Amino acid sequence: MPLDKNQIAKRIAQELQDGFYVNLGIGIPTLVANYIPEGMEVVLQSENGLLGMGPFPIEGEEDADLINAGKQTITTLPGSAFFDSAMSFGMIRAGKVNLTVLGAMEVADNGDIANWKVPGKMVKGMGGAMDLVASAKNIIVAMQHTDKAGNSKLLPSCSLPITGLRCVKKIVTDLGVFNVTENGFECIEYATGTTIEEIKQKTAGRLSISPVVKEIAV
Repeated sequence: MPLDKNQIAKRIAQELQDGFYVNLGIGIPTLVANYIPEGMEVVLQSENGLLGMGPFPIEGEEDADLINAGKQTITTLPGSAFFDSAMSFGMIRAGKVNLTVLGAMEVADNGDIANWKVPGKMVKGMGGAMDLVASAKNIIVAMQHTDKAGNSKLLPSCSLPITGLRCVKKIVTDLGVFNVTENGFECIEYATGTTIEEIKQKTAGRLSISPVVKEIAV
């Protein structure tokens, strides 16, 4: 079966390293906070002004004054720090964030990402995504492989307004894990119950299969 949202987040958590400063975008990326490996020290940053974000609160224990950039209630960890947006974006623009995990509507096979606007629909703006894709050292995308109509979201080029150019390094979808290379998407892992043939059929962009491709372990 394809991966569910929590399994996608759990797989991305395997990319974390001790001492990383990590920014989690809205949607599936926020779930990564629940799967940080035990004993690993990772500092989660929220661009609305927080270092040291913890996992989501238990139902009934939410604090309405503690929210992330997506306005979801969160928890804090011992040593957490609060500050204004100017300092928060100063951290991002100075390259202090080691890893950013973002959702996306489309990713091109050269690493372009579109994740902020669908023409004809109301949006509040790009938010912090523009700064994150321009400044983060590493960007991983968490997304569904296809849209609701079954169309591929891994494309030769993005049709929606671009958020960042040639910035995505890795993609984790419900079907597999893909590196972004000079030759397009490289499938390095596939979901249990998913076939390589299915991945090929549902990937519109350039695609190669790693000679050591393996099943995702989550």
